[in-house]
Amino acid sequence: MTTPQPPWPGTDDPLAPPPGCPAHGLGPGGVRRLHGPEAEADLAGLYEKLRAEHGPVAPVLLHNDVPIWVVLGHSENLHMVRTPSQYTRDSRIWRAVRDGSAGPDHPLAPVFTWQPMCSFAEGAEHQRMRGAVTGAMANIDHRGIRRYINRYTNLLLNDICQDGQADLVSRFAEHLPMMVMCHVLGMPEEYNERMVQSARDMIKGTETAIASNAYVMEVLMGLVARRRAQLEEDFTSSLIAHPAELTDDEVAAHLRLVLIASYEATANLLANVLRMVLTDPRFRAQLSGGQMTVPEAVEQSLWDEPPFSAMVGYFAKQDTQLGGQRIRAGDGLILGIAPGNVDPVVRPDLAANMRGNRSHLAFSGGPHECPGQDIGRAIADIGVDALLLRLPDVELSIDESQLRWRSTILSRHLVELPVHFAPRPPQDVMARPAPNAPRPRGDWHVSSPPVRPPAAPVPPREPADRAPAPVAGSAAPAAPKGSWQRFVTWWRG
Repeated sequence: MTTPQPPWPGTDDPLAPPPGCPAHGLGPGGVRRLHGPEAEADLAGLYEKLRAEHGPVAPVLLHNDVPIWVVLGHSENLHMVRTPSQYTRDSRIWRAVRDGSAGPDHPLAPVFTWQPMCSFAEGAEHQRMRGAVTGAMANIDHRGIRRYINRYTNLLLNDICQDGQADLVSRFAEHLPMMVMCHVLGMPEEYNERMVQSARDMIKGTETAIASNAYVMEVLMGLVARRRAQLEEDFTSSLIAHPAELTDDEVAAHLRLVLIASYEATANLLANVLRMVLTDPRFRAQLSGGQMTVPEAVEQSLWDEPPFSAMVGYFAKQDTQLGGQRIRAGDGLILGIAPGNVDPVVRPDLAANMRGNRSHLAFSGGPHECPGQDIGRAIADIGVDALLLRLPDVELSIDESQLRWRSTILSRHLVELPVHFAPRPPQDVMARPAPNAPRPRGDWHVSSPPVRPPAAPVPPREPADRAPAPVAGSAAPAAPKGSWQRFVTWWRG
């Protein structure tokens, strides 16, 4: 009889395949990989395995089996991002960078390679560059931006409204944020399909990510050169003109940071909110009945499906401890946004309503908290609200179980969201979205029968030559309902 072999490190199962076998996603030393088939199939499930095995901080492997820690706990993530004395965003101290295992050819190099911008800087240098970014953000006319968001939303909806069907990911969610951000940066003429695809590709860790990053930087450097020669009223010109006196490389690096972070986050946020509206009748009923606003729906989505699921990374400046693990100076750590948002310590009941609670990790925190989150929220709020207003009968064209996602370490992206609706004529792109009367339906929520007040007493008949006196307490004759009132009456059942 064959004697059973002892279990491999990292598992208690004596029948488990050896480390390095792709069957279970374990690498050298039995450490789990955050890439490969297991991670791509169910990254959220993998995070929960790591939480059960190691607690709030777990050892994992990046592409090329580069070792790193992933922070899973909510409070541990906040401690890391809020303690610059112990953790930095400057990847040049990362041991994997110093020994070359995470070199410039690494698939995630565009994400973690040090660049001259505030998200990698500290101290006075961070204050100088961050001050330029926040100053340029402050110069943005947010009311004007909302008008442009409305205009671009109408443009996109006009492209699909007559078809009666569309994929809301490829024809709406992936394009609206890029249209808006190109306008904000001052390069609306650079908006095209290649920019959209390059922006999405460069953070995936694919073989083409480095080439996509090079294309985006080429476009941005051209923009910087034009604005350096002639300033205009846009974000790029504000960066150039700021007293911080950013160099051309610094301006371009910050434009890339703002463009890519805002685009990817908002595209995913739009798709996630629309999916929830289309697949959860209770969610849609709360929106239509006034129990939930679109901004509250957006905030709930930021808890349940954050646009970025993780961020690489933070790096230990000294030997320390985090979540019960001994972290050595030079170790790398991943900001675990998605696993931190579902940490059972802060969310023991994942079904609990999180409306009004902004303590999620979707926009990070500490000195490097996302400075453009308000623009992202505005794009999602206006885009979702306008789409539901113009296409109130929009419905998913496939079963919810057929929806597919593409997962990477950094984000979980809905592949497509096919819908159908009654065809409608285009609208003026400069006007506010107007409601369209939808087909009657009553399967979203159950309404109680209306309670009618008792009939008012009939007044005595007056002589023919006298106008009847008004009866105390009686209502004035109801005016005919306009289109908006009829729409609201239908929507609320």
